[in-house]
Amino acid sequence: MLDTRRLRVLVELSRRGTLTAVADALSYSRAAVSQQLSTLEREVGAPLLVPAGRGVQLTAQAEVLVAHAVGILDALDAAEVAVAQSRGAVVGTVRVALLQSAMHALLPQTLALLSQEHPDLRVEAAEHEPEHGLQAVLAREVDLAVAEQYPGRARRPRLDLDHVPLASDAIFLARPPGSPEFADARSTLRSTRTAAWVLEPAGTATREWAEQLCRSAGFEPDVRYETADLTAHTRLIAHGSAVGLLPELLWSGQTPPVELTLLPGAPRRELFSSARLTSAPAVRAVREALARSAAAALAAERR
Repeated sequence: MLDTRRLRVLVELSRRGTLTAVADALSYSRAAVSQQLSTLEREVGAPLLVPAGRGVQLTAQAEVLVAHAVGILDALDAAEVAVAQSRGAVVGTVRVALLQSAMHALLPQTLALLSQEHPDLRVEAAEHEPEHGLQAVLAREVDLAVAEQYPGRARRPRLDLDHVPLASDAIFLARPPGSPEFADARSTLRSTRTAAWVLEPAGTATREWAEQLCRSAGFEPDVRYETADLTAHTRLIAHGSAVGLLPELLWSGQTPPVELTLLPGAPRRELFSSARLTSAPAVRAVREALARSAAAALAAERR
């Protein structure tokens, strides 16, 4: 009989490409991953990997096994959901991956709602970059991810994850307090062409979108500071060291310590949640609480 833990290792290898990446994702040593795959080869009675450069490549037999393994793991998820539904009450543990702005703006209110409505439900949350969070759902490391996409930067659809819109918030040009006011939003953006910028790290969808926005206004941003931490963005801008782009939901009804100006075309960011296609009642409860928290946070911001 095939071991589901070893099947999961093979599925992760098909998705991540290297033994090291699988080891990192599953919190195994690289040697343990190799051992699990060697054992699986003996169980199957066929080679599953062949050397390819410095890495490995799945054989035709491994590809067949991966296709069946995904269905097996999904069936186990469905069994857990069926048992949870038979119990009636929303109980258990839901692991959530959130991007930073959602962690700040949505998580506290979401937990407050859930503690009132489902006191036996345990939520574990960790901050993840959007792509990492979605990958963590696929890897069954977490049950639900809150991610984002920017205008013109739609993510590739994942057939084994759903995509449920959560909220939409405006993206602002953020400048130090007391910056000159401009009547025209486009000229306001162009006025930053000689300023120091703080943006998210190179290679992220957010960074690519921000650079394209500046280029469309006729200049290349002078990016001197790179960090995924939006709190650091805010502090650098508030202290007069940089300008940047910040989403509306970051403030959640609080007074921003920076000057915010609408951008050309009033672009908006979409927040969404993703889970595996078979989701337990507890996951749906967390998702619903997140949606209500997002609606309340944006309503408070716009008052």
